[in-house]
Amino acid sequence: MTVRDELWDVAVEQYGYVTAFDARDLGIPVVELGKLAARRKLERISYGVYRFPEWPVSQNDTSMEAVLWTRDRRAALSHDTALAVYELSDINPDKTHVTVAPKSRALQRKHIPGAYVIHYQKLADDQIGWWERIPTVTVTTAIEQCIDAHVRPDLILQAISTADGQGRITPKQAERLEAQLRGGA
Repeated sequence: MTVRDELWDVAVEQYGYVTAFDARDLGIPVVELGKLAARRKLERISYGVYRFPEWPVSQNDTSMEAVLWTRDRRAALSHDTALAVYELSDINPDKTHVTVAPKSRALQRKHIPGAYVIHYQKLADDQIGWWERIPTVTVTTAIEQCIDAHVRPDLILQAISTADGQGRITPKQAERLEAQLRGGA
């Protein structure tokens, strides 16, 4: 099996993307990514993030790229973006919101592309789920984050109502979230 084949197996799960972390996990020297990019077998997207050029482009590419760009293995789509991808309200964020661990100090010194909003929060395992194979905070966590970020209350109420109606949160959770939105929790 070639280095490219090994990386391809990872890329299949990540919309055609591979990272320097992925290469290290496979025991592949990171320099090999640069060599593949020089031969146009990979495209360098950003520092440590590469993409197979023959992988079909999809509407979810930018979301996966945002999570991988952080170089934080605990990164997840969050806040407004999570509400939008879960289709819980009419929210339409103009930037991709990603939450990373507070210890991501290297990221704090890094230039953050204008298309991203980075939030620092320690997420427990039960606060991270998946949307279309992309790490995304859970519905409850997304709503709580939006409450804390002072997103428009009507959009949050719509998200709570929709999530409750779809069975994505319990009626008790809906009640607690509404109370939190009103400032009572």
